[in-house]
Amino acid sequence: DYTEDEARKIGVVGWVKNTSKGTVTGQVQGPEEKVNSMKSWLSKVGSPSSRIDRTNFSNEKTISKLEYSSFNIRY
Repeated sequence: DYTEDEARKIGVVGWVKNTSKGTVTGQVQGPEEKVNSMKSWLSKVGSPSSRIDRTNFSNEKTISKLEYSSFNIRY
């Protein structure tokens, strides 16, 4: 819920999901500066109960149209 709230505050769309390996996966879309703000939050702050050992952002690309209309938690 903290990640979803932060994404909405920053103004990005996409999703996150906890994996069975104890990691988090997801997708963030929006203007580059907003995506960078979200990446920074995910890398340095995160949810209060999370422990961040490292972050790995991959498959970064420029898109012409957002594929999501909001930010959600997937289960």
